[in-house]
Amino acid sequence: MLNHIQIRDFAIIDAIELEVGAGLTVLTGETGAGKSILVDALLLAAGGRAGAEVVRHGSERAEVSATFSVKDNSPALAWLADQSVDHEGECVLRRIIGSDGRSRGYVNGQAMPIQALRQLGELLVDVHGQMEYQSLMRRTPQRELLDRHGANDALLDVTAQCWKTFSTLRDEHERAATTAHEREARQELLRYHLNELKALDLRAGEVGELSAERLKLSQRGKLAAGARGIAELLRDGEEFTAEQALSKSLGVARNLHELDAGFAPIAQSIDQSLIALREAIDEVSRYEATLDADPGRQEWVEQRLAAIETVARKHRVEPHALLATQVELDQEFIALNTLVASASHLEARLTEAERAFRQACADLSRARQTAAQQLGARVTTLMQTLGMPGGRFQADVRPLGSTAAGAYGADEVEFMVSANPGQPPRPLAKVASGGELSRISLAIQVAAAQAEALPCLVFDEVDAGVGGGVAEIVGRQLHTLGARAQVLCVTHLPQVASQAHAHIRVAKLTDGKITRTSLHALTPDERVEEIARMLGGIAITDKAREHAAEMLRAPTAADHPSAAPSTATLKRKSVPSARKR
Repeated sequence: MLNHIQIRDFAIIDAIELEVGAGLTVLTGETGAGKSILVDALLLAAGGRAGAEVVRHGSERAEVSATFSVKDNSPALAWLADQSVDHEGECVLRRIIGSDGRSRGYVNGQAMPIQALRQLGELLVDVHGQMEYQSLMRRTPQRELLDRHGANDALLDVTAQCWKTFSTLRDEHERAATTAHEREARQELLRYHLNELKALDLRAGEVGELSAERLKLSQRGKLAAGARGIAELLRDGEEFTAEQALSKSLGVARNLHELDAGFAPIAQSIDQSLIALREAIDEVSRYEATLDADPGRQEWVEQRLAAIETVARKHRVEPHALLATQVELDQEFIALNTLVASASHLEARLTEAERAFRQACADLSRARQTAAQQLGARVTTLMQTLGMPGGRFQADVRPLGSTAAGAYGADEVEFMVSANPGQPPRPLAKVASGGELSRISLAIQVAAAQAEALPCLVFDEVDAGVGGGVAEIVGRQLHTLGARAQVLCVTHLPQVASQAHAHIRVAKLTDGKITRTSLHALTPDERVEEIARMLGGIAITDKAREHAAEMLRAPTAADHPSAAPSTATLKRKSVPSARKR
């Protein structure tokens, strides 16, 4: 329910605040007074389209805030939870339009994309005008209204879950079927590659070992020459060798040790060096001997590495990555075999999921057919009282193609209307008369009203094209709808205005330079005067006042027992005008 709306620098409005209560609230006034200003502002706050033209001249931005109570609005509460928006049963929609045309939206102070603001707005307010029946003109809202009327939430949840399971398994099955022949070819290729890799019998680290050995063997002559040179320098020198020098040095150190104990560590160090030198000489001799151990080894290493590199090039990997490649191919081969083994099991699961989904769709279709009959009968009855004798309404529930069924079932819903006797029903979206559209929409809204909370309903001149007794019936129906939902109605008809729970008068004031609009919440006496103005002409007579008072005293104008009287409070009375009607 809309609790409060605040408008600043919107069109030529400077500032206004309005508090709205439950039930039916009407806005009346002369043609062109700007009665639709609240409708325009509410649409803007709820994510409607707007540009820089809505910003009051000389201002930097236009701003509209609308506060809604959402404690009984389950869809809105779910949306707020999905968006992680904090709330305490209240939701504030705020829209700012800059003079440069840029737009910003907020929900409870949290920035939101305009599209998200529009999604939430559709759950909070539904605007209906002569040519503004967006929600009832589209198939999806028609289906949703029918499901809401039939209380099909549980069936919808089951159908959506069955569809999710079925579509997931179907996609898996399609992928498996599409790649069946490719799988066989892939298995054959994998088998070939795995046999080749297994025949190669590559060991972990072998590539590095062979590469190092190949380098050693290719430089065998240089290594042998170096080893011989070291041995000659250390042991086979012409004059004296390093070993001889250390031996003689050790003897001198030992002799001097007898003279000075300080030579003891020196003699020990020389002795250790001599031992290490002899070990090094032996090691280099053995190393040199290994270089000529197997002349055919180099050829074998080259052939082994060539085979490894050839297989690596096939798989476009480095030689050292071949073992990892073998593991991957082996896992893929096992997975493909598993797919083959599980194909029959997958197909059985798919068959069961499809059966469950079709059954859920059938249950939902039967419930929709029942709801369509009930809704059709109720709307048809209401149409008879709204100046369309012989009019007929039906909600067609037609099966979709087998491939078009989805989370919302296997039906398409379309509202069909025959406004006059003898005419075949036509889609509601193709009904030409704006007045007929207004009354049919009103009949549908009244018929579909349930005990659950409904959004704020706004009717912009819903009574256009009717008068007399039909106008009074329209007022009664709006009053009845106001017992279940909050209703705001812009009207020119006293028969409608007299049925309201609250009444706001819209007037245009001008001093020749600036045009302003005043909004005034009427007292009971002021309502008599306003309805008398709507009944009479330029001059309001006592007869008109008596008639107005009689209309307000009529039982049909009393508040519905189940609806608390509404109040509308203006925080500021004088505001500039919005669009003209």
